Amino acid sequence: MAFHEIRFPADLSFGSMGGPERRTEIVALTNGFEERNTPWAHSRRRYDAGVGLRSLDDMAALIAFFEARAGQLHGFRWKDWADYKSCAPSGVVAPGDQLIGTGDGLRVEFGLRKLYRSGAEGYLRPITKPVAGTVRIAVGGVERFEGQDYDIDHGSGVVVLHKAPMMEAPVTAGFEFDVPVRFDTDRIAVSVASFQAGDVPQVPVVELRL
Repeated sequence: MAFHEIRFPADLSFGSMGGPERRTEIVALTNGFEERNTPWAHSRRRYDAGVGLRSLDDMAALIAFFEARAGQLHGFRWKDWADYKSCAPSGVVAPGDQLIGTGDGLRVEFGLRKLYRSGAEGYLRPITKPVAGTVRIAVGGVERFEGQDYDIDHGSGVVVLHKAPMMEAPVTAGFEFDVPVRFDTDRIAVSVASFQAGDVPQVPVVELRL
């Protein structure tokens, strides 16, 4: 399966429904207690691309995008309007938003990631599809600049510093990002009459593991 580095039209994904999904295995014991475990280290997001459609032109754009991806065959980028920044949705991306590593004098490659924290617990989400032109990097609290101080692979989210940070120097990043997804169906069923009456098609989209 190939991945197409193209974003699903952001104006169509605006208003779509979706979010993270977890998988938990629960075993009920004979004493009334239960054991819980998960085979997934990371959550997986699902969306419905049909909810954001507002006109027949939107429908045509969706069908064109679907056909160009050959249904489920090829992955693509998706903007999750509820979660697409390294900072709060109302904030402005800054180079100190997320800690992505600590210097050891040797390491130069750091993968982008985002921390979701609640109380004493947290989840580190790998970010593999940063948006070009939005990434900001700092080392030891001093901002660095792309091309001059580091390079970034926008297809994997890996930052390569031109010089290894000193011991214990924090490497931080701010960025906007997309979610790597594919269509979770090979069929779109739509009627012009039902669409104009307010009945939009269901077009499931699911996050890809890359």
